[in-house]
Amino acid sequence: MNQQHEIAIEIGGTPILFRTHDSSFREMMIDRYGGFIGFLSRPTLEFEVELVTPSGEMESEEDAQVEMRDGLWHFRRGDFRAQWDPGAGRGYIRQSANPYSVDSVLRIVHSLILAGKGGFLLHAASAIRDGRAFLFSGISGAGKTTISRLAPPDVVLLTDEISYVRREARGYHACGTPFAGELARVGTNCSAPVATLFLLGKGSENKIEVVNTAEAVRCLLRNILFFAEDAELVEMIFRSACDFVDRVSVRRLTFVPDTRVWDLIV
Repeated sequence: MNQQHEIAIEIGGTPILFRTHDSSFREMMIDRYGGFIGFLSRPTLEFEVELVTPSGEMESEEDAQVEMRDGLWHFRRGDFRAQWDPGAGRGYIRQSANPYSVDSVLRIVHSLILAGKGGFLLHAASAIRDGRAFLFSGISGAGKTTISRLAPPDVVLLTDEISYVRREARGYHACGTPFAGELARVGTNCSAPVATLFLLGKGSENKIEVVNTAEAVRCLLRNILFFAEDAELVEMIFRSACDFVDRVSVRRLTFVPDTRVWDLIV
């Protein structure tokens, strides 16, 4: 019998254990996830990874599909097939030997876990300054990578692409993620309470404007990552967005690509 190799990836304080018979795949994951390697002794859930040679349907460009059937979550995309039993905390993944499929499974699983706990994954850069986290959200091209690149030395970058927002007793925390965007740099594995969500826009000057509640909720929902067609969880996401906007300052940040924009972020 081939030896099993294990690795736990911990994001937002939630360690997920992966088992594989391929030692080189495990080493590739260690290189990929770096500071997000967690504790094998306390995983929240476990996945068996079966590596297959890409062929036929596994090479298609099918978009991600996530659905609950008979108490099991089923995930599929052109490059992977996965199943997760949330009751038992176990699942499996069939994929080729690349880290991108694991990345996608991690995003899907964490989006489901967070939805049930009042949190969410957000298309946003995020960073910590003076013990507080700031989120910079927007569609592709809005400036997430640019504002991350312009960050001064006293700023700790959590991500330039996908932020992990966790509900706590007294508010919301942003946690670092390994999901990098154009900056191609894994975030720092730490967290801090969220002070402000900035909705990004490029302009001819640096300025911050107040956003009304309805617009704040609408923009937040537009940028939340959620893959499952599940009415109950979608309702939870909506409630979480409303609660977040009620508790966290939301502002529109228009900026030019200059380091002086960070003078406004305090």
